[in-house]
Amino acid sequence: MASKTPKKSTKGATKRKALKTKARPKTAAKTRQPKQAGPVKLLSGGNPQIPKGDGDAPVQAYIAAMPGWKQELGRRLDAIIVQTVPHVKKAVKWNTPFYGLEGEGWFVSFHVFTRYVKVTFFRGTSLRPLPPGESKHKEVRYLDIHEGDLDETQFAEWVKQASQLPGEKL
Repeated sequence: MASKTPKKSTKGATKRKALKTKARPKTAAKTRQPKQAGPVKLLSGGNPQIPKGDGDAPVQAYIAAMPGWKQELGRRLDAIIVQTVPHVKKAVKWNTPFYGLEGEGWFVSFHVFTRYVKVTFFRGTSLRPLPPGESKHKEVRYLDIHEGDLDETQFAEWVKQASQLPGEKL
């Protein structure tokens, strides 16, 4: 007994063929224009939406877009990290600034929330004393910084320790 094979519909092919053969008016080639820099969109909790990118420029754009008192905190965090680890590599990924070492991975990042800035230490369980915030991830620890709440000396010490540990490859 011969098996039946379904016939292919020719309706779609006929329409596509008609579109291809139909004379179209010639238009000037479209060139992709870069997007105009406008105001940065703030996502939920006030976190700036910054395109991903490597280097200092995207990180500085993120910090400049941080709302209110968090902007100055972002500047301080960035300055402390750069002062503590002068050859630090920077990037913005997932609307978050990341700091790491070339070829070693990322050791710290921070993210804006409504009432605080959350600092993530990717190997935080190896830091002493432990940063206070626990994570569902085995090695990660958090530091939630509220307005006027940054202990710069302790933060610099954690950054120094974190930079000497294997980084997170993301």
